[in-house]
Formats: sequence, C-alpha cells, structure tokens
Amino acid sequence: MKISTVMWPTRSWPEAGDQWRRAEELGFDTAWVYDHVAWRGTTPWYDAYTTLAAAAAVTSRVRLGTLVTSPNFRHPVPTAHAAKTVDHVSGGRLRLGIGAGGTARTSDGGVLGGPDWTPRERAGRFAEWVELLDRLLTGPETTYEGTYYSAREVVTEPGCVQRPRVPFVIAATGPRGLRLAARHGAGWVTTGGRDGQDPQDAVRAQLDGLRAACEAEGRDFAGIRPVFLTGFTGEPWLESAGAFQDLAGRYGELGIDEIAVHWPRPGTDWAADVKVFEAIAAP
Repeated sequence: MKISTVMWPTRSWPEAGDQWRRAEELGFDTAWVYDHVAWRGTTPWYDAYTTLAAAAAVTSRVRLGTLVTSPNFRHPVPTAHAAKTVDHVSGGRLRLGIGAGGTARTSDGGVLGGPDWTPRERAGRFAEWVELLDRLLTGPETTYEGTYYSAREVVTEPGCVQRPRVPFVIAATGPRGLRLAARHGAGWVTTGGRDGQDPQDAVRAQLDGLRAACEAEGRDFAGIRPVFLTGFTGEPWLESAGAFQDLAGRYGELGIDEIAVHWPRPGTDWAADVKVFEAIAAP
C-alpha cells in the first residue's frame, strides 16, 4: 500500500517549499496538489503547475502530481507543454491526475464564461481532452480536429522523460469514464460514493466497473493503480494511527493500492493531529 498526501497551494514561497521538502522527508510516495483557479473560497490559491515546477526543484525523490486537472479552464495544448516541462524539471517524477471537472463556480465550473455544459457535453469534453493530451505527450507532432478541442502541427519533441509519456491517473466513476481510465490510465482515483452511500460498497462497485472496463478494452487490470482520496466520506482516517491502518486495510482488501490524505489544515474540515499524520506517512 502506497501512502500519499494532498498539498494545499495556499502558502507563498519559500514557506511552501519547506512544506514540500517535509513531504519528501516524511516518506510519502506522491505529493499531489489540487488544480483550480479557486476552490471553496480559499485564498490565496496558487497555480498547480508552477507550484509543481518549484516543488520539483527543491525535492529529489517524492513523486509529484495534480489531483486533478480538468477541462474546466485548461486546454490540452498548453497543459501538455506544462506537464512535459514539469516532468523534465522533476527528472521524471510527474503523475498527471485528470478529471471531468465540477460544475460549481467555486471549483472553476464556468470560470471562463459561456453557457454551462450539459452532463453529456462534459463527458464528451473529458474524453476528447484526455485523448488529445495523450497524443500531444506521445508526439512527436500532433494535428487534431475534434468536436471541442483542436491542435495544429504541435511539435512536442523531445517529449517526456517518462516514456511513452507521463502516467495518467483518471478520476471516474461512470461507465464512460471508467472506459477512459481503462484505455489511458496508469492509475484511477475515487473519493468514494454519493451522499448516503456506504463508501466501501461504492468503491467495491466502482472497482468492479473498472475491471469490466479493462476487460472490454483488452487491458490488464493489474496495470492500473487504484487510488483512494480520503476526506470526503466522513471516515476517521486521521483520528489515530490505528484508525488509519484499519481503514487502509479494509480498502486494500477491496483492491485500493494507494491512499491519499490531506495535509492537515487547522480550522477546516481537514484539521487533524499532525503527529498522527506524520506517523502514517511511511508505515
């Protein structure tokens, strides 16, 4: 079981740099960062990709990633350019979490203006966005004309440090998104189920759906790392080291390979005992 953390892009440098170095010292597998323009009214809120580039320069081992990038305000062409750059700065440590994006204004839904996307359009944009990003990062030159996105003679040499490209970690729960994860993902991430659902039952069903999607795509399920992002189900992950180990064991039995916990933020829903957080970093 891999243990990772989600960083908050709310501190300016060099204080933020100290925190990223601390994440590496604690032994976390990956230090993820949310990719938003704004999130739940939290300020300040800094850009994910420039933060990752800076974090890459002050660390050497911990893997770095977005959890998650979405089409809400990013186009695949500049996103590919930024991802490739961070992969080079980090020496091949980038993992690229990708999701369809939410609709709320506080999490970038509609932040660029224009009409709200229907669920069908959002799903279509997500699929096309991932497909184009995959092509851009595997290069060496990409021309693409889709319904929502296009690219013209985009040269991506020398490509990523990681081959054939940086690994995608796809956030999805529905059949179409799970097929996308099976087709393009080195990993898959979930936060659990809808309100009122038992989170472990929800994850079990989602993993069954991912296995079915892998079978339909002719993909070996063992080649995908399932990630569980904690903090959205009400489970006491950081109540104690024992509580964490118990929950991690339960999710491990379901098939989860990586647990991501938020860096504690006092006075918020993500407040936690720092000593417990540090104790579970490298079990």
